[in-house]
Amino acid sequence: MQFHEVRFPATLSFGSVGGPERRTDVVTISNGYEERNAPWAHSRRRYDAGMGMRSLDDIETLIAFFEARFGQLFAFRWKDWSDYRSSKPSQDITAFDQTIGAGDGVQTTFSMIKTYQSGTYEYVRPISKPVSGTIQVGVAGVALQETVDYTVDLTSGEITFVQAPGVGEAVSAGFEFDVPVRFDTDRIQTSIASFKAGEVPNVPIVEVRV
Repeated sequence: MQFHEVRFPATLSFGSVGGPERRTDVVTISNGYEERNAPWAHSRRRYDAGMGMRSLDDIETLIAFFEARFGQLFAFRWKDWSDYRSSKPSQDITAFDQTIGAGDGVQTTFSMIKTYQSGTYEYVRPISKPVSGTIQVGVAGVALQETVDYTVDLTSGEITFVQAPGVGEAVSAGFEFDVPVRFDTDRIQTSIASFKAGEVPNVPIVEVRV
């Protein structure tokens, strides 16, 4: 996959708008009932980075970043300020925020996930772009030490243990994470006059599968 392990400037993404979208096929049958089907297993996020532009310096930074990614060609990291932590925004990240699996005495590699729960229903989201320096891991309620007990692949979100967790031992993790995205356009249109008048450019960003 054509991906640059670089984050879009977080100061610019802070003012963006966007969030998850789902694809649902809805068919209304003759008796008025509906049949609904979801062809996507996972949601896909979209953003408008133009909303974060506050100065001409920001526009220059945006254009430089766009050119370095060759438009839509190379994907990159994006900080979604509304959802970038394993814990609630008001709480500190801990090694026990998210249960990511259970040991069997053999498996040493586990993928990072975040679970969204509402009542008895839940959605499990794969996390492939954790942020360096924010990751904490625990096994059976005991916090472990990175590089001593485990290593993390920051490009895939995989945690590899030096020793496989024991049978039935809960494997958990806490972390910050980025969203893998790309520009959803090959053209950036800006006007200094319009920008000074309060009009921001439209810069669509879309999540990619990695």
